[in-house]
Formats: sequence, C-alpha cells, structure tokens
Amino acid sequence: MNLNTIIEKFEINGEILKTEIYGSGHINTTYRVTTTEDEYILQKVNTAVFKNMEQLIENVAGVTAYLASAIEACGGNPRRETLQVIHTRDGQNYLKGEDDFSYRMYYFITDASCYDTVEKPEHFYESAVAFGRFQALLAAYPAETLHETIPNFHHTAKRFDTFCKVVEQDTLGRVASAREEIAFVMEHGTDMPVLTDMLEHGELPLRVTHNDTKLNNIMIDNQTGKGICILDLDTVMPGLSVHDFGDSIRFGANTASEDETDLSKVSLDLELYEIYVKGFLEGCQGILTENELKMLPMGAKMMTLECGMRFLTDYLEGDTYFKIHREGHNLDRARCQFALVADMERKWSEMEAIVQKYSPTKKI
Repeated sequence: MNLNTIIEKFEINGEILKTEIYGSGHINTTYRVTTTEDEYILQKVNTAVFKNMEQLIENVAGVTAYLASAIEACGGNPRRETLQVIHTRDGQNYLKGEDDFSYRMYYFITDASCYDTVEKPEHFYESAVAFGRFQALLAAYPAETLHETIPNFHHTAKRFDTFCKVVEQDTLGRVASAREEIAFVMEHGTDMPVLTDMLEHGELPLRVTHNDTKLNNIMIDNQTGKGICILDLDTVMPGLSVHDFGDSIRFGANTASEDETDLSKVSLDLELYEIYVKGFLEGCQGILTENELKMLPMGAKMMTLECGMRFLTDYLEGDTYFKIHREGHNLDRARCQFALVADMERKWSEMEAIVQKYSPTKKI
C-alpha cells in the first residue's frame, strides 16, 4: 500500500498535490500533505512504542472533540486552536495499514511555529497560558473515562520503589559510582508519595493532563506571537494539574541544558518561573483548587526529582530506556536534575511567594 493510497482512505478535501516528510520526531514518521483544497498532517505511528493504539487514539479523539466544542463556544477557531482528528472514509479514528503500522491524520495548522528552547520569555509565557487554558477548557471533562495508556506514569512513590530494588540488586555493579546521587534520592524518600497520597485522599482532583508539557509542544502564531494550539496528545491521561505545571518548569526554567556537566550552571531561573506561573494561572481562569495552587511548587520539585530518579535508574540498569550519546550520560542527566531540585529547595519561599502573588484566591 503506497502513501497516496493510505492518504486517500481518509476524508480529505481535494486532490493530492504533494506529500513531504515534516518535523524531526524520533518515534513517529510525520508527513505534510497538500491537496488542491487543504493541508493535513499524516502520522505513521510507531506501534512498537504505542502498543495500544485503540486506547491512545480514543483518548485523543475524545479530548480533541471536546476541545473543539469548547473553543467554538468561546468564539474561538477550532481549526487553529486544537488538533482535529480526520476520520477514515469508513468512519474510524485511524487506519491500520497492511505494513503493521497505524496511521492517523489531523488538519495542518498554517502560519505557526514550534520552538525547542526558550528563545524569548514571551514564548514561555504563551506556552503557560496555553497549557493553563487546556486545563480550563477540559475542567468538566470526565478524566476518569480516559485510558491510562502508560500505567503509573507519574506515580512517583512506585517509581521510588522500583529505584530501591534496582539499587539493592546492583546488577551491573554501578552503584559504587553513583553513591552520592543515590543518597540524594533516599534523602527525599518521604517526598515521593506526597502528591499521589493527596490524590488518593481526595485532596487533589483528578484532571485531564497532557504529561509532556514542553515548550515545543505549543504552536505559536507567527503573526500575533500567541500560543494557539497544543500538540502531541499521545500521553493525554488522567492525572494531576501540578504534574503538568511542574514538568514545564523542569524543562523551561532551568538555566542549563538537561545534561549539563558543570553543575554550577544549573539553577532555577526565578524570572522564568514567575513568567510561567503568571501565564499558567491566567490560562487556568480560576479553576484550580486551593490545594492545587499550594502544591504548584511541589509539582515542580517532584517532576524534577522523578525525572532525575528515572535517569539514575536507567544508568544503574545499563542505559536501556533513554538514548545516551556518551559514557555516563544518564548519570550526568540525573546529577543535573538533582542540582535543580536542590536549588528549588533553596528558593522555596520565593517559589511559594510567586504563586501567592498570582493566585486568584490569595489563600495559600
């Protein structure tokens, strides 16, 4: 089955003019499809990574359809402000190809760009507004109906249990080279269950979460500079708003790269942190509970700690999950994350004060 045959099985408008590889994704293969009437994104999904395509696309289709209705009700433009799933001609959300891959299609969003790093503070602010608005628009969506496509993805306490077992087994004899980092994780053992315990006790609400809230998953309008659409919904699941907030801070407010070896360069940029808090809370439009507001700094700390712990676990197990480009790469990554956690702890009162400053309730 050639590519044009696959494309024509979707409900596209017009005749196919051009198909070209698009983007730089490492998991799926993405094509930009131009027809005589419209433009589309076609993705060849790597089903070796995404094994349960039915559940994944059911989550995406449900959330995007809901977003489209909510955006339209607010007077917005669903074609530019959310991904929209293009159905196959027999009414399915995706196509299972004869090559054992699955294919899905969205409308292409024109005159907008993505950025891999914070080139302008305004972009970080716009990403914050967009992810906050994502929470606001989906506040009434029944998150419990979504499939947990990656079980326990941000269940930090369970990841900590796995980490402890890996340390105890020391299969590759690498524990001796990471004793300081292991000790750092162990010292934070009591932090690990805080957020998940609050969820289980009903102190934090279950929400629709994106779970990959990096800057490069936001499309910025080329003309207005506004964040208009959230991309990469493959990890949309039920979860905690503070996790989505925290992962953005971990990724975007670090003064160094994720694998920086000179730890003196690693710190939390409080100006970027404040920019993100301001934008995120504006986008949320007052839907966060008092406990969610209070736990935003903890979300930033725990996402950074969890990420570092995952890097360290992978290092101890032989670098089988995260791709590495040098010896000890995952250990370097873990050290960088832990240095950022330590700096957050030094700046904890400032982090809390910034949330207080922009909180709509002022009751934290």
